[in-house]
Amino acid sequence: MISQSSSQNTTRQSEARKPKFKNRGFFYMMIRIMRGHYNQGRASHRDLKALLICFFLSLYLLSAFLFAANWITPPPPPLPLSLTTVNSALSSSRALFESSITRTNHDSLRDLKVYVYELPARYNSEWLSDERCGKHLFASEVAIHRALLASDEVRTLDQYEADFFFVPVYVSCNFSKVNGFPAIGHARSLISSAVELISTTLPFWDRSGGSDHVFVASHDFGSCFHTMEDAAMADGVAEVLRMSIVLQTFGVKHKHPCQEVKNVVVPPYIPPESIRSTLERWPLNGRRDIFAFFRGKMEVHPKNVSGRFYSRAVRTKIWNKYNGDRRFYLRRQRFAGYQSEIARSIFCLCPLGWAPWSPRLVESVALGCVPVIIADGIRLPFPEAIPWPEISLTVSENDVGELGRILDHVAKTNLTAIQDNILREPAIRRALMFHDEMEQGDATWQVLRSLSQMLDRSHSARRLPAVSSQ
Repeated sequence: MISQSSSQNTTRQSEARKPKFKNRGFFYMMIRIMRGHYNQGRASHRDLKALLICFFLSLYLLSAFLFAANWITPPPPPLPLSLTTVNSALSSSRALFESSITRTNHDSLRDLKVYVYELPARYNSEWLSDERCGKHLFASEVAIHRALLASDEVRTLDQYEADFFFVPVYVSCNFSKVNGFPAIGHARSLISSAVELISTTLPFWDRSGGSDHVFVASHDFGSCFHTMEDAAMADGVAEVLRMSIVLQTFGVKHKHPCQEVKNVVVPPYIPPESIRSTLERWPLNGRRDIFAFFRGKMEVHPKNVSGRFYSRAVRTKIWNKYNGDRRFYLRRQRFAGYQSEIARSIFCLCPLGWAPWSPRLVESVALGCVPVIIADGIRLPFPEAIPWPEISLTVSENDVGELGRILDHVAKTNLTAIQDNILREPAIRRALMFHDEMEQGDATWQVLRSLSQMLDRSHSARRLPAVSSQ
């Protein structure tokens, strides 16, 4: 009896030492299988496969259990685009809105009529002897003139029918023999000479004081006609233009002497044939293997010989911070085929130079790259036709140091929506391009649309109220 009782006690103690499984489920069977195979030395190749299957199944069930018990918090779902912003914590200055692009079909320009002055060749066509005149980034003055001359719908030969008078003076084609850039020191005198000619031969300038006359000033600081901002501000808008309408690439949201004139902000000129040629080789929906791209002037020491800081030192900060960063493709040398690099890029940096605007804005959108605008307070062309907040990203100049984090954040959240907005809307891309023959919705058409909203300046007999017969 004693021996039997002792044996039973030993058995109970042995069982007490064994781990207790209230629910002998999957994990208990796993342990038994593993112990059985390894203790008895029976692990074969087939058994090993069974063990691996059991092990991965156990991981799956364990993770599911932990998520269900809220021991591991899953990552939050992405915010809907209408709620997502890249705020100051991530150093961005513009909310990225849910795509809500709508377009109004403005087939009519309210029967707008424009008279184009026929000036002597020294004011325009003589400059075209240099082929650069009609192709460089300031050539909107040429393109608008050509488009108006070719438009039977808008152009009128009857001065009394005209709502507006276009004065075709090319001031950006006087290329320097030293550096090849346009020299515009002659601009004020050339325009003054043209105004003197039209005001002494026809009555329409004096009739309105020039308020229904339209000029183009497509260079750095518009109708201030200077390449350096401090000098441009000191000179101000040319006196002869102060009552007129100026089509200019320069525009800012704050008060500035160079926009103290009725003005329309227009895009810089990019030859449409260059875009077409690039897209034939690099289609809009092609592979984009460059994350962030910029090619252009980037001063290592931004304070140049004039004592001014080029690009307000923004480009220097970009170079110093991100040169060598594999996400950024930065190049300081010129390259004739750079548009192919834009077409391969996801983000295209558009920092200010001397002036806030840049031809990269047009090229980026036209080639399907998301423009990253780095120019505080810039006014962008044709906001009624182009939903800039939905197709671009704006970064404050002071936040350039966080540019990498900002772009990474956008790439993980809103990038697809922004790209879709650019790619699915050909009307957006068309609105930024000038053509020798105007197309509905293109940049010249957008200019005319803007003018059609200024018909209170028109002195056309067609716009005057009918005189009562009593």
